[in-house]
Amino acid sequence: MLKIGSHVSCADKGLLSAANEANEYGSSSFMIYTGAPQNTRRKPIEAMYPAEGKLAMKANGVEEIVVHAPYIINLGSYKDNTYQLAVDFLQQEIRRTHELEVKHIVLHPGAYTDKDAEYGIQRIADGLNEVLGGTNETEVHIALETMAGKGTEIGRSFEEIASIIDKVVHNERLSICLDTCHIHDAGYDIVGDLDGVLRQFDETIGLKRLGVVHINDSKNPRGAGKDRHTPIGSGWIGFETINKVVHHEALSGLPFILETPWIGKDAKKLRPMYEIEIALLRGNVAERFGAEFLQEVEELHSFFAKQEMDSRQYVLDVWDLLKNDAKAKKADPREPLERLYDNVAAAGLFPQLSEEAINQRLIAWLAGKQVLVNA
Repeated sequence: MLKIGSHVSCADKGLLSAANEANEYGSSSFMIYTGAPQNTRRKPIEAMYPAEGKLAMKANGVEEIVVHAPYIINLGSYKDNTYQLAVDFLQQEIRRTHELEVKHIVLHPGAYTDKDAEYGIQRIADGLNEVLGGTNETEVHIALETMAGKGTEIGRSFEEIASIIDKVVHNERLSICLDTCHIHDAGYDIVGDLDGVLRQFDETIGLKRLGVVHINDSKNPRGAGKDRHTPIGSGWIGFETINKVVHHEALSGLPFILETPWIGKDAKKLRPMYEIEIALLRGNVAERFGAEFLQEVEELHSFFAKQEMDSRQYVLDVWDLLKNDAKAKKADPREPLERLYDNVAAAGLFPQLSEEAINQRLIAWLAGKQVLVNA
């Protein structure tokens, strides 16, 4: 079974609540924090209802989940107090990950800030040596995440990650989290040459090190170095490429985790598109949403065809407009999905549907007509 799911909160709700939330989206895997990602406050693992959560996971058919390390960990920092906090806190998070019986804890390698990349790579490797040397939970792997190249972050190339691995003594405890948005933004052409990118990864790092894949579309063209996620199909990567990633033979058996943003005009009703994204990638839209849903997606195809609108080209044209024309962006900063929603709402096409429901159908429309055939 395809292991695909969403990034869900676990900081205060506990593993049971996270498992139930993930199940609402149809997840067969999911990713959690063991506490708030922006601070060091942590509840005892027992307070997270781990036993109850594991029972719910088993009942829901979830075999493997992933932990994400807090964002405040920066092993690349030249500041001694920041570095030591990162080492100590990551060791604690590894122990907590072990208590939850999770294999991979995803980590942003770190940023070198006022130094240089060579310093950052060595500093991160030193930190990982200290972290792994001070923990005995050998079943837990630190999954170094591929990064987009924003600011001074390390991990923006396969070579940087390989260099870190080479400098770590117990590197058998290191795995990799491949993020589609990040490697696209870092310059890797997964849209035009996915096989070539995976081959390059294999030659530089080794596909056997892959432990997790983050599947996100991108608001920016390839090589932008920005790291701005958008729902599947509404960005520069597109549904077709993400679908190829999820079903690629070289990535078979890995957990695929969505980190796409919650969308909607009403901040109080913001919801993720996880459920429809998962159903589209799994190919069970009809089973999950029903025949009426598919009929309404067909209506969207007819509606936009009358406007001579190609879904893929429309998305890229809007992002191009927002990227290149400052005046246009200031006059109308709406992103593709928001513009599409406004178009549908203005036409009164589905007056009975909520904003969330219309957005779900728009995500399905963006995936293309083949989805209706394979649903």
